[in-house]
Amino acid sequence: MKMPNGLEELRLKDIKNIYYNLSYDELQEHETKNGECKISTSGTAMCDTGIFTGRSPKDKYFVDQEPSNKYIAWGDVNAKIDKKIYDELLELALTQLSGKDIYITDVYAGASDASKRSVRFVTEVAWQAHFVKNMFIRPTEEQLQTFSPQFTVYNACKVVDEKYKEHGLNSDVFIVFNIEENIAIIGGTWYGGEMKKGIFSMMNYWLPLEGKLSMHCSANVGENNDVCLFFGLSGTGKTTLSTDPKRALIGDDEHGWDEHGVFNFEGGCYAKVINLDEKSEPEIYGAIVKDALLENVVYDETGRVDYSDGSKTENTRVSYPIEHIKNHKKDLQAGHPNNIIFLSADAFGVLPPVSKLTKEQAMYYFLSGYTAKVAGTERGITEPVATFSACFGEAFLPLHPTVYAKLLGEKIDKHNVNVYLVNTGWTGGPYGVGKRMSIKDTRACINGILNGSINDAEFQTLPIFNLKIPKTLEGVKDNTVLNPRETWEDKEKYDTHLIKLAKMFQENFHRYDQNGGEFDFASAGPQI
Repeated sequence: MKMPNGLEELRLKDIKNIYYNLSYDELQEHETKNGECKISTSGTAMCDTGIFTGRSPKDKYFVDQEPSNKYIAWGDVNAKIDKKIYDELLELALTQLSGKDIYITDVYAGASDASKRSVRFVTEVAWQAHFVKNMFIRPTEEQLQTFSPQFTVYNACKVVDEKYKEHGLNSDVFIVFNIEENIAIIGGTWYGGEMKKGIFSMMNYWLPLEGKLSMHCSANVGENNDVCLFFGLSGTGKTTLSTDPKRALIGDDEHGWDEHGVFNFEGGCYAKVINLDEKSEPEIYGAIVKDALLENVVYDETGRVDYSDGSKTENTRVSYPIEHIKNHKKDLQAGHPNNIIFLSADAFGVLPPVSKLTKEQAMYYFLSGYTAKVAGTERGITEPVATFSACFGEAFLPLHPTVYAKLLGEKIDKHNVNVYLVNTGWTGGPYGVGKRMSIKDTRACINGILNGSINDAEFQTLPIFNLKIPKTLEGVKDNTVLNPRETWEDKEKYDTHLIKLAKMFQENFHRYDQNGGEFDFASAGPQI
């Protein structure tokens, strides 16, 4: 069996067997032999991620040391940890992984040769190695011969920090990044997404300092090499809308934009599968075959998955290599974007399904990063909750949001990019009264952007928000849907909700008041 380079640098003791960059067949054999996975009727491995079925953002830390501490935007998203505590936790992780069979997986983050990073993952769980193989860019056998990791992730998910109170941490779970030593350690959580988003966070640190934009977006490219980016928070439709049989998928979640163009950070996709329907999302449904990995789904004794069952979690997911999408861009990169789309699932039902933004409005809505979550099961919550996440991915941004916004603005100017806001949320009323925007109408809006026909439309202006919305659009049967006010029976109630949402936007944007005239884009937002 081939062995990785630089094994002694891992500082692990008494390692038993090393399973290095296993093939998919070998991984599935280990997953089933270890009792980690069952196999579905479609041949897909199915695992459970334990009590954590999502990320643990309050347990993520960066080591407070020079020079990185000068660049990091410290606060709720980026918490500090003392170097001495990190050293203790690293020793805890190394002890956990020593004396075991371990899986080492070497991969790349970033398809652009000018911007990629080489990353090594170390874990004792086979399905986590499978997840990494799916989600990152898989080196060739030739590349593995000389592979030298620039960053190492120790996933010691089976160990917890029993001294977390003494350490002053949030819980016994820890996800810690040491930028100077190029190491991340994970303990206490089995959730695979921590590895994916951990490297995303690091790319969000490295690239902007090189003048390159890192983005939480999906991307695709048409036959005429026209590139489109789709920004949006979870549940807004990034994966669904960028997976288009007529356009090659560059990637569904994380990208960079350097001097050569747009490139995927990853080599796979990580899609939500709750209520997955073959008719509405055929490409994703068709990707769930052998080599894919399902997480936390409910299935019967035959291995048939019930995608409608959210009893384990509403965050059921599948990871799969991007090759499972038939129409994907093989080199995972393309030129500079022609169009950028900001996706918001507005559960208040007041934003139009599509509007064209000025450069200033683009900056405003990028820094706002708005979507709305529907009423939950908690007592007392009876209406949607507005969510503002800067740059549509604040949880993964080590630097201040304005660093990314400045880069975006420069690139929009330089490459003359069109920017649009698309509401994939509610129409005809808020959640509980109106209905979800039909995928068919949303697709028609996207198609109008991509084929340029939206530019031929006559526009009207949405009051308060001052958004330009088309009066008609090819493929939209009932054009009244384009003006959200027209879809509400009670027009006065719509006006009330519009002002209410506008005030939420204004309140959120006050966070940028101290950033000087360069980021004084409040006038491009709602005006009451």
